[in-house]
Amino acid sequence: MLGIKYVKFDSMTYVIHYKKGLEVKKGKGLAFYSSKRTSSIVAVPLGSSDIPFIFSETTSDFQSITVQGQISYQIEAPEKLSKLLDFTVDFDGLRKTSDEEKLEQRLVNEAQTATTSFIQSIVLTEAITNAKLIQQKIYEGISNSETTTSLGLKILSVNVIAVKPTPDMAKALETSTREKLQQEADEAIYTRRNFAVEQERKIKETELNTEIAIQEKQKQISQKKMEKEQLEQENQKKIRLMRINADIETEEIRKIFIKSKVENEKLLADSSKYKLEAGLSPYKEIDWKIISALNNNSAKNDIALAFRELAENAQNIQNLNISPELLNSLTQQIQK
Repeated sequence: MLGIKYVKFDSMTYVIHYKKGLEVKKGKGLAFYSSKRTSSIVAVPLGSSDIPFIFSETTSDFQSITVQGQISYQIEAPEKLSKLLDFTVDFDGLRKTSDEEKLEQRLVNEAQTATTSFIQSIVLTEAITNAKLIQQKIYEGISNSETTTSLGLKILSVNVIAVKPTPDMAKALETSTREKLQQEADEAIYTRRNFAVEQERKIKETELNTEIAIQEKQKQISQKKMEKEQLEQENQKKIRLMRINADIETEEIRKIFIKSKVENEKLLADSSKYKLEAGLSPYKEIDWKIISALNNNSAKNDIALAFRELAENAQNIQNLNISPELLNSLTQQIQK
């Protein structure tokens, strides 16, 4: 009834209570009684706030782009801000001015100012593919801005959501990109086919090299076999030659032995001959008939000697008569 009301603010609001133009109290989350006639209240929010932004720029190749994103900030010096912008509220907590919108617009303007020179120095394709770099430029520009410092603000983050060209240019870029991608796809197919051909060539070359290596190994094996056979033949030849030489040496030794044996036998025969001649020497002068008669005292020998004498002296005999009875008698004597 007297225009006095109990007002209360949360802990995320910095409050300055003025009475008759003088500060009565200030701080976070205050609660007090205030008169509508003599008091005014300034309430500055301390929590973080997000400001969406969208603005257009022109690239170095005179193409228009649209940069869209969001700025997150927090009021660090509420008393400094309250001296530059009006954050007065009524007893129901409603703001009496729209200075908070001014604050947001100033930050958007600072963001655009921070990127203007950079975007104007690059071409369209670089601009739409460097959102992160534009985001960094906006963050650095706002954080180091005198406006941000004078307002007592802290920039928490800047997010660039999209960097888009005009619809016509986007369509042209899509067509160009589509053709480029198709060309890259064709080149990839060509490269893949060439790679496949190259791999097949390498495989065939490897197979040929393997076959050549196998042939070379087989050739070496054949040469080794030939060398082995040749060595075996040479060894067999040497063995045969050794056997032949051994046989020759044996025959030579045998020849010497036979010669020695023949000489010995010859000497023995000469010795026997000498003995025989020595033994027969006394009988050389004796008639053989006498010797035969001495050695043979049988009747048949005597008869034989008699007939031999007759035969030897046949030219002196004119007539010889031998009767059957005599011949029969002689025959019987011989048989005896």
